[in-house]
Amino acid sequence: MKVEQIYTGCLAHGAYYIESNGEAVVIDPLREVEPYIQRAEKNGSKIKYVLETHFHADFVSGHLDLSNKSGATIVYGPTAKPGFNAIVAEDGQEFKIGELTLKVLHTPGHTMESTCYLLLNEKSSPIGLFSGDTLFIGDVGRPDLAQKLVADLTQEKLAGHLYDSLRNKIMTLPDDVIVYPAHGAGSACGKKMSKETTDSLGNQKKTNYALRANMTKEEFIKEVLDGLVAPPAYFPLNVMMNIQGYEAFDKVLERGQHALSPEAFEAAANETNALILDTRAPQTFAAGFIPNSINIGIDGEFAPWAGAMISDIKQEILLVCDQGREEEAITRLARVGYDHTIGYLQGGFASWTQAGKELDQIQSVDANYLAGIIEKQPVNILDVRKKNEYNSEHILDAENAPLDFINNSMAQIDKSKTYYVHCAGGYRSMIFTSILRSRGFENLIDVKGGFKALKESGKFAISDYVCPTSLL
Repeated sequence: MKVEQIYTGCLAHGAYYIESNGEAVVIDPLREVEPYIQRAEKNGSKIKYVLETHFHADFVSGHLDLSNKSGATIVYGPTAKPGFNAIVAEDGQEFKIGELTLKVLHTPGHTMESTCYLLLNEKSSPIGLFSGDTLFIGDVGRPDLAQKLVADLTQEKLAGHLYDSLRNKIMTLPDDVIVYPAHGAGSACGKKMSKETTDSLGNQKKTNYALRANMTKEEFIKEVLDGLVAPPAYFPLNVMMNIQGYEAFDKVLERGQHALSPEAFEAAANETNALILDTRAPQTFAAGFIPNSINIGIDGEFAPWAGAMISDIKQEILLVCDQGREEEAITRLARVGYDHTIGYLQGGFASWTQAGKELDQIQSVDANYLAGIIEKQPVNILDVRKKNEYNSEHILDAENAPLDFINNSMAQIDKSKTYYVHCAGGYRSMIFTSILRSRGFENLIDVKGGFKALKESGKFAISDYVCPTSLL
């Protein structure tokens, strides 16, 4: 028996590869499926099933490509209505994998089709629970994402379903069952997830606020809904791709891997409505970039922020990358449904400068410089962290303008004034500043190192710390 968690930090996502006696199953696979196929081939196994815990919102699953390439059967839980061939299993239905069995536990609440898969050993004893977005380590799935898919479905009703699912289907299982969730800390699918990616069910019963034995349904609904903010705009678009189907990843990759000379790149930018997305490190970008390009650094939560910032999932994209990272950027965009990368700058940004093309820059200052300016005159400081981060602790007199809701935040800004922009560490502030600069806001100055550097300098008045109620 082999149970492997394949964790992807950018999405805080856990897929699972399970193998027994020459048969394998993959649960909640990512868009690029070759790693799963290679695992099976290496071990002389055949992938028999692709099990989906629900229609995911935060990424596009690889179920269709994996099924087409391996011949595996796709399985969803009760009430699912996929737009392609799949088994819609009944509650309690069992699927054999070698000497192992995976039993369907319908657990509506995160979504109505949400399903957990209980792993039974050769003696039919439960040993693992693949809980999808129903149960996380330290939290449960947010119940506000599926409201528009079913008439008269509210987040309160979904939360009520989730309470019943947890009490009737999951908390009755043995304490030594290992919980294998679909996400960990950093995912927008829950608000209090632990950095740990597995745990025993017994420990979760003791430590997870949502599994308190004496918790009433009313208390559960109130606590689970408290602190939720609007999900990223790309979530419902990913749901529809997962339900209806999508273009093969191989074609997406082939289209994106189109190397363009500086002249061809410039022509493509002028002749299309393509967005120029620069994936280099924030400070490297600030020192010089193609005018009107935006920065989302690949060494960070690249895919989720691309999804949150690029409103049209069919937007054509031209990439500027560090050499050798073009395929990685195309892949990570496709994971969240951005399939229309049409090329990248051959030779990276250096080729652009060597060709003598026009450049732009963003001024970036450190904490000591900003402190010196404040000693001489009042300044406008924009804190683009999430509202909960800001409420927890912030520079006094700084204005909160969350990157998550950049269009609303933009309305707060006077183009005639100068603003110093910071986030937690410098990643998000450059996204914010680059996007607004592409929209004509030229008086935004980035603060290197973000709030961490400002606080550590000891030169700024900071609000009293308040423990955040949510990480969303």
